[in-house]
Amino acid sequence: MDTRTNLIASSERQFYEHGFMATGMDALARAAGMSSRTLYKHAGSKTDLIVAVLDARDRRFFEQVDRVEVQALFDALARWIDEEGARGCLFLRVLGETGGAQPAIAAAVLRHKDKLRLCVADMVRAETGRADALLAARIVLLFEGAVAASAYQGQDAVRTAAAAARRLIEEGAP
Repeated sequence: MDTRTNLIASSERQFYEHGFMATGMDALARAAGMSSRTLYKHAGSKTDLIVAVLDARDRRFFEQVDRVEVQALFDALARWIDEEGARGCLFLRVLGETGGAQPAIAAAVLRHKDKLRLCVADMVRAETGRADALLAARIVLLFEGAVAASAYQGQDAVRTAAAAARRLIEEGAP
């Protein structure tokens, strides 16, 4: 693993475990096994590092999603929780911690959420044979709720949300 990849991976773990604002650059350097100077050389600012972490997390999650059916999204979430844990959505956590005051961070969050919305819309179209923005929006809310509730309900939250999404698709959202 190259230096930047290592830095991003170790920073993601630190941010996920301890939060963005509570994790200083010195702690990130120690976790990555590098000097502060090396960290700044490869990361730039803390904001740049946070954006890089979010972009990497986005890529890793969507690489696991088979974009053909909605169930695949929930299956990917279940695997993610097994492998990564369940502490809520890192994207929404950073938005909450920063208050959206950092434009680069807010843009990274919006990119991820737009990608999720478009992915679900494509899945709905593939499964139902038609575009249905309302149905897609409802499924996104179920997915987001499952991410949040999995912090205290575990996989039950994912199974419940997936079943509700399946029922919405079968019935066709009015």
